[in-house]
Amino acid sequence: MNPNPRQITLLTVVQAQGSVTVEQLAETLGVTLQTVRRDVQRLADEGLLTRFHGGVRTPSSSVEHMAHQQRENLHAEGKYRIAQAIAAAIPNDCSLILNIGTTTEAVAKALLQHSGLQVITNNLNVANILSTNAKSEVIVVGGVVRGSDRGIVGEAAVDFIRQFKVDIAVIGISGIETDGSLRDYDYREVKVAQTIISHAREVWLAADSSKFNRPAMVEVATLAQLDRLFTDAPPPDPFPALLAEAQVRYNVAVPA
Repeated sequence: MNPNPRQITLLTVVQAQGSVTVEQLAETLGVTLQTVRRDVQRLADEGLLTRFHGGVRTPSSSVEHMAHQQRENLHAEGKYRIAQAIAAAIPNDCSLILNIGTTTEAVAKALLQHSGLQVITNNLNVANILSTNAKSEVIVVGGVVRGSDRGIVGEAAVDFIRQFKVDIAVIGISGIETDGSLRDYDYREVKVAQTIISHAREVWLAADSSKFNRPAMVEVATLAQLDRLFTDAPPPDPFPALLAEAQVRYNVAVPA
C-alpha cells in the first residue's frame, strides 16, 4: 500500500510511543474515531501495525527484545513520572530490590535523595546510579552479566537473592497480557525475577502504558502476585477489572 500523509503521521506517532489508544490518535490527528479506525484497520491488514482492544501498537514478536538504549529513550517522560511516584511512596530506612529494566533505572535516579535505604539489585546500571548516594547502601547480586543491558542473570543470581527478605521489590516487566500474566523475554532473567517476587514483603510493578497488551514469551508472574502497580496512563480494558479482581492498587502518575 501507499499510505497517505495522515496514515504516515499515524504510523510515526505509534512508532514513537510504542502503543497508543484510538482516542489518543484521533485527538492527535484531529480526526474522528471512525477515520482512525479505518486507517488502523488498513495499516494492520498490511502488517504495519498490530491492533489490540482499544488501541494499536507497533508489530512485535513474542521473542523480541529491544536494545537497551532504544528502551531507555522510549516513553522516557512517562517513566520519569512513574519513578517520581514510586520514590514518593518509598520511605527512608527500608530495604528494596530493584531488578533489570530502564524503568527501574529511572526509579534509582529518583531515590538519590533518600537516606537509610538498603538496595539489592541485579542491575549494574541501578548500582552505578545509587552508588553516588552516600546515605544508602547498595548490594550487587552475583551472577552472569548480560552485556546488552548490564543485567545480572543466571542460577548464581537466584541463589544470592534467596538469602534476603526485603520490604519492597520494585520490578519492571516487558509485557502484561489480557490473561493477567506478566511476561518477559529471557528465561534466565525471568527466574531471577520470580525469586525477587518471592523474597519481598510487597511487590510493586513499574510499567508504562505501552506494556499493556504487549506479548512476550515467558511468564514471570500474575497480577495476583502484585501489591501495587505504578503506570503513566489509565490502563485500558480489561485491565481495570483484572486489577480489581487481583486486589492490586494502581497509581496513574499524571503529568504535573
